[in-house]
Amino acid sequence: MNGLTGIVRDTWLIFRHNVRISLRQKAGIVFGVLQPLLYLVLFGPLFATIGTWETLIPGLLVQVGLFSAGLSGFGIVFDAQAGVLDRLRVTPAHRVSLLLGRVLAGSLTLLIQSITLIAVGYAFGLRATLPGVLLALALMALLGVGLAALSNAIALVMDPDAFAPVMSTAVVPLVLLSGAFLPMSMAPGWLDALSRLTPFRYVLEAIRELFVGRYATMTVVAGVAVTAVLSVVCVLVGTRVFNRENA
Repeated sequence: MNGLTGIVRDTWLIFRHNVRISLRQKAGIVFGVLQPLLYLVLFGPLFATIGTWETLIPGLLVQVGLFSAGLSGFGIVFDAQAGVLDRLRVTPAHRVSLLLGRVLAGSLTLLIQSITLIAVGYAFGLRATLPGVLLALALMALLGVGLAALSNAIALVMDPDAFAPVMSTAVVPLVLLSGAFLPMSMAPGWLDALSRLTPFRYVLEAIRELFVGRYATMTVVAGVAVTAVLSVVCVLVGTRVFNRENA
């Protein structure tokens, strides 16, 4: 019990420290949501002629998640180069807390960006139900935890100079395969089948269901299950890599 209490305490301290850093770097939060906002403003009115805001904005949320949480490993790259990780390693803080605190801070940043995007979406004509939006945000927070953990793990084992180009290149096809901009049911059969191999399609389809007020459907169940499994696996992988790299 004392061990668990210590992990929770250390995680909170690391989380609070990273949140303070993130809030001081407001430009990072703004630029993280800027690209989806540009899509919303410039592409949204065109998309609204063939679809709905309840279809487009969930896609932009997944885009925010992949770019924001998926690239959150940048922070640990800088910390490793500056020697911050070496200094943290010799503190009494639990190793798992050093990762979880970062991951939870990254998930909070993603939530702030998601709320901003949804608020602007309402101004453009989004009519998602409030319970659906709240449930979608919970799903995004869970997704953010998993993606941030995996991103930090990759950053620790990859050449720091290669992290940015490799991750940015990987994120773009994942966004497209999720069906963020057009439902994959409209795609050729081979592309539709390929998209089903990625977890983000299921997350996106669940959020779209939630936005229109359908909460107890198999699509939502599948999306929640896939997100939960993905997050657990990513956190386990991230924790293992973090412990090994800081042994």
